[in-house]
Amino acid sequence: MSSGYFASPWPGEDGGPARLQIARSGPALNLQPGERLQCVTRNTVLSTMTVLGDPGEVYLLTHSALRAHLGFATTSCVERIDPYTLQTRQSSKRLPGGPMWPGGMAIHRNGDIYVVYGRYAHRLDRDCGLKASFALPMKQAYNAFVILDNGHIVTKNLSDAHPAVLTVLDADTLRPACADVACAEPSIARLSAVGNTVYVVGVRSIFRYHWNEAAHTLQRDPDWAWDYVGATKQSYGWDPVIDGHNAWFMDNGLHRYRINMRGAGVRQTPNRLLRVSLRNAQDHGAVEVSGLRGGSITNPPLVDVQRRIVVGFDSANQVLRAWRLQDDLSLAPLWHKRDFGVASHLLLYPQTGELVVNDYRRLGEEVVLLDIETGQERARVRSGGLTQGVVFPSVGWERDLYWASMGRLARIFVA
Repeated sequence: MSSGYFASPWPGEDGGPARLQIARSGPALNLQPGERLQCVTRNTVLSTMTVLGDPGEVYLLTHSALRAHLGFATTSCVERIDPYTLQTRQSSKRLPGGPMWPGGMAIHRNGDIYVVYGRYAHRLDRDCGLKASFALPMKQAYNAFVILDNGHIVTKNLSDAHPAVLTVLDADTLRPACADVACAEPSIARLSAVGNTVYVVGVRSIFRYHWNEAAHTLQRDPDWAWDYVGATKQSYGWDPVIDGHNAWFMDNGLHRYRINMRGAGVRQTPNRLLRVSLRNAQDHGAVEVSGLRGGSITNPPLVDVQRRIVVGFDSANQVLRAWRLQDDLSLAPLWHKRDFGVASHLLLYPQTGELVVNDYRRLGEEVVLLDIETGQERARVRSGGLTQGVVFPSVGWERDLYWASMGRLARIFVA
């Protein structure tokens, strides 16, 4: 677990910068015979994620949208919410943002909340009071950030035409810790990190940067990169999951999402699950998720390190699939679900093998609990959201979790 984050079960998106989508601590749902899932919901304006502070503290990040359609700059907001009713207890003022894109929030090991939204970074106290802001250099939306073990915050602009730029911020001053670092290519995906190493999925290759303490800057690893697009007709990949031995991600990330991902694929090829060794980038592999034309996603796969299971999906064709990772690093099919509307970041309770996913149906979104070994459905509950969630869930403090889906936030709990 990254030491740059606050010691709570879920201090940042995906549970931490490796994007394993597991809690650092706390109970599983541990659903028993005779128990079921229930939910409490509230309407929101574009909720992105929740993170946890001290016991009972739950923070929600939202942002505006209508202003973007009118050509104006958008803003974000941080709320401390009631962990049971979801109602606002404290709220920040509207935080400057700029171009609209779902941002990110995390609690630093120093105890403060950091937000990157639009082209601004913000530092807030745990009462949601603003302490500092910094206008990031590119006049584009920045898609969240990672906190390194040394405490530095690394963020990146959302770029599909020009090389992306990495900005490293000192957490204490919220000012650049070094000169900006230009990447070799554009990048849409969010950053991932392990220790003081940052992983970047560009629009055609994956590469990484190590923090050089002596030079006090990020330096690209010249011996580690993989052109995952190659001679194919695939589009760019999304966020990578770093499992300690490999980086995993999926491609064909270009899509036409509006309300849901059904049929939203742009490239007429199947999307792929991709793996590349952290030790040797020449050791890599790819497998088609569904094998169906027009496959597309907007999020990462999930890797159960303990059980050696990898879960991928094709949101455009509504397919959810799992494989068992073999000793030779090949993938053996484990289970397969069709007509399953999964598109969001996922959530795993490794103690019990409980996998939480979304299933978008004709009348709206449902949150579903599966057994990761078998794919067997253990429970489901309608969260009430009319849009298909493509953002971030988090665990709760008890046998519960929070599910964000743009216009709705739900607390899902065992009853």
